[in-house]
Amino acid sequence: MTYKQNQAYRATTMGPNGMITAPHYLASQAGMKVLQNGGNAIEAAIAAASTISVVYPHMNSIGGDNFWLIYNAKTKKVEALNSSGRSGENASIDFYKELGFQKIPARGYLSANTVPGAVAGWDEAFRYSKQHLTSSFNWGELLQDAIHYAKEGFPVTPSQEHWTNVNLNEADSEFRHLQRFEEFSRTFLKPDGSPYKKGERMKQPDLATTLELIAEEGSDVFYEGVIAEKIVEDLQENGGVLTLTDFKNHQSNWVDAISVEYKGYTAYNLPPNTQGLASLSILNILNNFDLSTMKEGSKEYYHLLIEATKLAFADRDKWLTDPDFIDIPLDDLLSKSHGMDLANQINKQLSKEMEKQLDPKGDTVWFGVVDKEGNAVSFIQSIYHDFGSGIIPKGTGVLLQNRGSFFSLEPSDVNCLQPNKRTFHTLNPAMLLKGDSPYLVYGTMGGEGQPQTQAALVTRILDYQFDVQAAIEAPRWLYGRTWGASSNSLKVESRIPKETIQALEELGHDVEIVGDFTDVMGHAGAILIGDDGIKCGGADPRGDGAALGY
Repeated sequence: MTYKQNQAYRATTMGPNGMITAPHYLASQAGMKVLQNGGNAIEAAIAAASTISVVYPHMNSIGGDNFWLIYNAKTKKVEALNSSGRSGENASIDFYKELGFQKIPARGYLSANTVPGAVAGWDEAFRYSKQHLTSSFNWGELLQDAIHYAKEGFPVTPSQEHWTNVNLNEADSEFRHLQRFEEFSRTFLKPDGSPYKKGERMKQPDLATTLELIAEEGSDVFYEGVIAEKIVEDLQENGGVLTLTDFKNHQSNWVDAISVEYKGYTAYNLPPNTQGLASLSILNILNNFDLSTMKEGSKEYYHLLIEATKLAFADRDKWLTDPDFIDIPLDDLLSKSHGMDLANQINKQLSKEMEKQLDPKGDTVWFGVVDKEGNAVSFIQSIYHDFGSGIIPKGTGVLLQNRGSFFSLEPSDVNCLQPNKRTFHTLNPAMLLKGDSPYLVYGTMGGEGQPQTQAALVTRILDYQFDVQAAIEAPRWLYGRTWGASSNSLKVESRIPKETIQALEELGHDVEIVGDFTDVMGHAGAILIGDDGIKCGGADPRGDGAALGY
């Protein structure tokens, strides 16, 4: 199949009033019901977030973290909420090294060493909605779709079937073979031990009970009540580190969004501990180039964006961690002068070698919402690896994240493990404003791929005038490594012309060709708001989602 510039296989969804795009259609529907019944963007986001935590369990869970960018149409300001959890009070380098570990295990009880922030994030955003926006729904109402799908079941997606099978592979037991965890098997496999196939109905009764408690009693029951008690009891019986005090002390924080100017627009993202710094740094570098002088999809286009990514990642890896533990010079790192300095380091004739092996995983959901009043939400929620830690504390149905496995056990590392610390987070939802109004709400799942795909969306929409759906569908690339690989490579979708791939190889890129539409590239989405208020939404065919408008 030959790729043509600005070609789309799906139509861009348009709506005059509201829009939601999510990587699972049932989550999109849950959010749309809220919008159509007078709810605001935050309320719709909570309905979608709770639903997708049930129906897309390999990518996210209420046992994970989330981050929010919220545009308040009344104040015309962008608010940022960090609801990532901190490491436990007993989580230390010495703790792991005394057990004989040189790095934190990727799976199992010892990987679940950070408090899940997702439910607290929903609650904090809900409180903001009640205080600052026109609100129509109560807390419990927003969780009803999630409860329904957990109790009555939902059809398993092709993505869930695929990643379940991947994680039953015994060849790589450190990361796979998740059936070794009893509750994982009981929850995600059929009684005979076989995985669910696409289209089969899957129920999660324990999770339904947990969600019902949260709907009735609020988020406190997750952090200070019976749910916290069940989680901590199971963790501690199996050598885990989290305590009831860790759960009780969790706080979600409103933080100052960071931004850079790009081609007359203002791009917003989350500050550290997220890699929003890297996403904005790429745009800050690209500001120094006239993309109109190069064809989209050419070797020059791909080479420039890949090299900008490497430079942004070098800054990120030097500085990114919990800002409560070190002083990160954000203003300098995102200054125009620094962007120019990095741009001048790009060799247009040669690929730059990166010594650091990039993190190969990061399974996540991003979605965006815009309501009738013009409020907007860019939201991201994750458990880190597909199926996170693989651990579900008995009786809860809560799949715990393994985000804390990204901490380093080297004391000199900027992201070294310390008690009560937030780890480097790949998650970063994005938003672009035109003047003081939102123009593009966008983001993606995919770990290291998030800054790269965000740059692809922005350049294709702003610099090359792609419509939203075409920008999402256009061939993508991913610079990084995969499990088991000893070095980074440049993965490119096979729709990129052979002559372009050959030209990139001649520039020194180690190119690996992957499928036409592979979810290795992440599940992206975007909503563009036109001058007349028409919302244009797109969803990624690499995922199982839909953009819905009304």
